[in-house]
Amino acid sequence: MANNYYNLLIFSNTSANPRRFQLHKKVVKFLLSFVLVSSVIFFVASYYFYNRYFEISREVVELDSLRKENQDQQVQLHKFSRKIQDFESQMVRLEKFDRKLRVITALDLPKGQQGGGGLGIGGSEERIDEEGSLDSPNSALSSRIHEDLKNLRVRSELQEMSFLELDEFFKNQSSLLTSTPSIWPARGWVTSTFGYRSSPFTGLRELHAGVDIATRVGSPVVATANGVVVSSDRDSSFGKMVEIDHGYGVRTRYGHNSKHFVKVGDRVKRGQVIAEVGNTGRSTGPHSHYEVMLNGVPVNPMRYIFEEGTGEL
Repeated sequence: MANNYYNLLIFSNTSANPRRFQLHKKVVKFLLSFVLVSSVIFFVASYYFYNRYFEISREVVELDSLRKENQDQQVQLHKFSRKIQDFESQMVRLEKFDRKLRVITALDLPKGQQGGGGLGIGGSEERIDEEGSLDSPNSALSSRIHEDLKNLRVRSELQEMSFLELDEFFKNQSSLLTSTPSIWPARGWVTSTFGYRSSPFTGLRELHAGVDIATRVGSPVVATANGVVVSSDRDSSFGKMVEIDHGYGVRTRYGHNSKHFVKVGDRVKRGQVIAEVGNTGRSTGPHSHYEVMLNGVPVNPMRYIFEEGTGEL
């Protein structure tokens, strides 16, 4: 029986009798096994938590990096959204300009613009505050930006087709545009307009078929549009006068000149000097008499002048 126990002596000091304890060998073995197993579990757990600590540390670093990247992407999305809104505004301006040109040219709206809706296909409804934050998450904003880009692409393609059609129209009409009188024939002061007036010579009511521009003798007189000179001679009423045929039934006359620089058959361009102001014919003073005729009928020249100003010096 004694072999089944271990004797444990504990001395409190050198002179005192020791205290004696007996421990069963099974208890000792159990305690040793428990300590060993506990040590193994401790070291295994320590190793596991040590590795987990570093894994979590790496994940925290990666999470911080992803969070920063997400913030950067959010800022970029906000900037991109603003650019899309700028493009949207530019498209609206282009569409308005397109409609104005079509009103002027009397061209119908192209397919995709008919029905009164223009080229509009909607735009971003997101609202960006002063700090750049949005009412929706990045995913919703990204989806909306994608839709806006698709809409802008469709609108830009339609607008391109519309402008190509307008470009073709203006190319076909370039001859008409350059042959339409649209500038002042001389610089000075309008002393008599188109319409009925009292004759400065007889005092009777008469139709004044053009406009009179008073200016100095020798001032240049220019062609108001491209055309061909059909007359460069003297008239009993208008003195030295040049007449130009611009085609499309339009002719212009320039009277009371002192000198001519063109002859019959000459081709002239808008702005080209064709004569000098004078006081020839029935005139009360130096001026240029300017007429526009459409199919032989005098019309108000002021309706044709697109040039800004009044022609004053």
